[in-house]
Order: sequence, then C-alpha cells, then structure tokens
Amino acid sequence: MVGLKPPEVPPTAAVKFFSAGTAACIADLCTFPLDTAKVRLQIQGEVRIPRSTNTVEYRGVLGTLSTMVRTEGPRSLYSGLVAGLQRQMSFASIRIGLYDSVKQLYTPKGAESTGLLARLLAGCTTGAVAVTCAQPTDVVKVRFQALGALPESNRRYSGTVDAYRTIAREEGVRGLWRGTLPNIARNAIINCGELVTYDLIKDTLLRAQLMTDNLPCHFVAAFGAGFCATVVASPVDVVKTRYMNAGPGQYRNVPSCLLALLLQDGIAGLYKGFVPSFLRLGSWNVVMFISYEQLQRVVMLARTAPP
Repeated sequence: MVGLKPPEVPPTAAVKFFSAGTAACIADLCTFPLDTAKVRLQIQGEVRIPRSTNTVEYRGVLGTLSTMVRTEGPRSLYSGLVAGLQRQMSFASIRIGLYDSVKQLYTPKGAESTGLLARLLAGCTTGAVAVTCAQPTDVVKVRFQALGALPESNRRYSGTVDAYRTIAREEGVRGLWRGTLPNIARNAIINCGELVTYDLIKDTLLRAQLMTDNLPCHFVAAFGAGFCATVVASPVDVVKTRYMNAGPGQYRNVPSCLLALLLQDGIAGLYKGFVPSFLRLGSWNVVMFISYEQLQRVVMLARTAPP
C-alpha cells in the first residue's frame, strides 16, 4: 500500500470541501508559473489600443518562463498568486469538494452505481456554481498574470486589493464578473473532462482490480483527467483569458472576442498555449488529486483517532 489507507468512515461533505480547497492551493503553489506562461502565450498577438512598440515576444513554455525571469525578475512567475489562492479556496472547494454530494442528488434512489449522466450533471452544476461565486478572483488573477506583458506606464494595479477596487470603480461591479459566461462554459467542460474522467478512470481501475485505492491509482487517473480536460477546454480557455484581460470597450461581447481571435490567428489561435496548458493542467491535476485524497484520509484519521 502506497500512501495512507482509505478510512473506514467515509469523509463528510465538510471534510471534502476543506480538503479540496487546500489541495487546490497546494497544486497552485507548485504549478503557478506554468499557468502564468499559459496566459502570456494566450494573449500574445492580441491587438491593443494604444499599440505598444516594445512588446516582448514569447516562444514556447521554457522560452516564456526564461524571458519573464530575465525581463521582469523571478517574482513575475507568481504574479497574481494571492488572487489565485483566493480563487482556489472558494472555487475548488465548491466544484471539487461538493462534487460527490451533488452526484448523489442526481443518482436515482436504489441505483447500484452512479451513471455517466449523473456524473456529467454533477460536474456541470458544481462548476457553474463555483464560477458564479469565485469569478472576481479569477478576473484579478488573469489581469495580474498579464500585467507584466504591458509597459510599466500601462500597468493599472498596485496590488490585489487595489485591483478589486479599480476594476469595480472603472468598470462597475459587473467588471468583476467579466467573462462569467465563457468561464462557466469552460469550467463545465473542464469539470466533465477533469472530475468525471478522474472519477471514471479511478472507478474502472478499482472495479477491474487493476490497481488498489492508493497513490499510483490516483496518479494514473489524475494524469488522464488532465489530458482530457486540456483537449476539450483549451479553445474556451483562450477566449476566456482574452476577454477577461481586455480593457473597457475592447470587445463588445464574447462572440466578438472569438471572432477577432479567429480573424487574426485562425483556428490554431484557439489552441494557443496548449503545451503550457497541458503541462499545467496535467501536473496540477496530479498534485491536486493526490493531495485531495491524502488530505481527506489525514482529516478522517485525526477525527476518528482515540483520545
């Protein structure tokens, strides 16, 4: 057995809620530079007004990371981390921590196992609710990650709190929920490609007795989930990132953002930053799901341990 044994008492919804948020923060700390590189590559080539003549060009994942360190310093790799951790504590806690509970609501009474439709509905539901609650933190995170790509004179925010205030003042409260619809679409897709895939792969491995409920099983399921999520969600992710990073009036709505992207970069533009997206989502899923499974067991063992 690798890792802690599954507890005899199943984890409660509260334990899953706490474990999911904490595990997502751990995963973010480990993979945040890859997420920042992904954002920079996705917005590269975006037409901006006023135009900048000294825009830095990024090439590939490692090239983007090295360019950022050279031109902006190592701290730039973690620009927006505070908002990112705020996002995960609210966002992941809901979409991952409440997934099993919502899945049971969609499962017909008396059913021996949960069907695919119930899993998909649960993934879409928790993803949509999580986005609605945590969207302002995502907007601020993306703005900070894109900030270093702009000349210093065009940088709008001095800190995380200032970003929330400035966006609300200049763009209205609705500005904090900019890109909610594409983000709901993205996270419904990601939840189905990520949580449902992880759930199905793990369930299949355990039912076929190919693996036991331990770290290798969690690793295989998480890696497969990360790849599936990246393939299906990358186009929506690119549009979401550009729209959320846009200034007031740059795009009329989400379809206009998509149209501008297609006219400028073609279909290939929808998969800008795919490699860092996969590196980030794949590694993020591995770290998050392994941490999530182990944290649940640690908490339950602590709760059931004799005094």
